[in-house]
Amino acid sequence: MRMRMIAVTATKTMWANHLIRFGRLAKLIAIAVAAIALLAPRYSVCADSAPTVVLNTGKAGPRSVESPTERVILRDYRFAWANLEQAMESSSTAPLSGLFVGTANAWLTDAVASQRRNGLSSRYLNQNHKVDAVFYAPEGDMIELEDTADYDLQILDGDKTVHNEHVVVHYVVLMTPAADRWVIRQLQAVPQF
Repeated sequence: MRMRMIAVTATKTMWANHLIRFGRLAKLIAIAVAAIALLAPRYSVCADSAPTVVLNTGKAGPRSVESPTERVILRDYRFAWANLEQAMESSSTAPLSGLFVGTANAWLTDAVASQRRNGLSSRYLNQNHKVDAVFYAPEGDMIELEDTADYDLQILDGDKTVHNEHVVVHYVVLMTPAADRWVIRQLQAVPQF
């Protein structure tokens, strides 16, 4: 009988310990949910400020752009512009992370370095890109895009805005596939198409 009481007591103690641990876990989960709820509006603002890109591949030739390739190019082009914006705002090339290569990378690296030397930064706000694919290589290893971009350009000296204007810029863009994404090889502003 005594052994049975010890066993029951041990079982009750074990269950009590599990309930205490479960209570701590429940509190941690509640805290995590509350933190996510409080921080979610900040992240949704960032998501809303992502560049808007509309890609039309109907004019591309001599090869037509396959639907999966179109989705990847759209994703990578949007991501490249979001990271270009971060690089220019932070005056750091770190956000560019291999999205730009060749002359596009050299130009952006120089632009970021020039800003940093002068103590400036810039913001590309409310970006809208209307992009037409005009050439897609027969081998599928290069695409030429014409981007009519409009955005609000702010130039800052520290925290002070020294220039603010809405601009419309035409870019000729060459993209090529890399190991896991399409990269921008050339990004050149032109007066018109």
